[in-house]
Amino acid sequence: MQKFEFELFADYFQFYIQDDNEALGDLSDSWSKEATQNLIAVSDGVIGIGTARNMDVPVTIEILCKTISLLESDYDKINVATIQCNSGKLVVAGCTDYFPEAARITLVPGKYEAKIGYKCLNDISDDGLDGNDSYHVFLTLVEPKRT
Repeated sequence: MQKFEFELFADYFQFYIQDDNEALGDLSDSWSKEATQNLIAVSDGVIGIGTARNMDVPVTIEILCKTISLLESDYDKINVATIQCNSGKLVVAGCTDYFPEAARITLVPGKYEAKIGYKCLNDISDDGLDGNDSYHVFLTLVEPKRT
């Protein structure tokens, strides 16, 4: 297991995880009313994760050897999606971050299941600037890339 912790600027109430080379997806059409309410948008090679604030938010990403079950009692919300990461590098960034300088995680190329747990979504200050919200992404390789 590998664990990474970030503090990301969630401008426009979102941040991304995406394949470094092949993020062909354009999330602009993916952020439907339903996606916004569910705090997740998905397109080819990219997952947009919605947040409760458009400030710096704590994000934890764990690369696991086997899939796990998230307990609903531990999270305010849980989403599940898949992401194809053929490059072997996953970019972790706020949507307005400068892509070449964004954080990267090296992993085995292939298709990953992403389980996203959202905590303390309602623990936000009245002005929306401060909060105890946090975002936890658990990635499990479900299909290695064929060479």
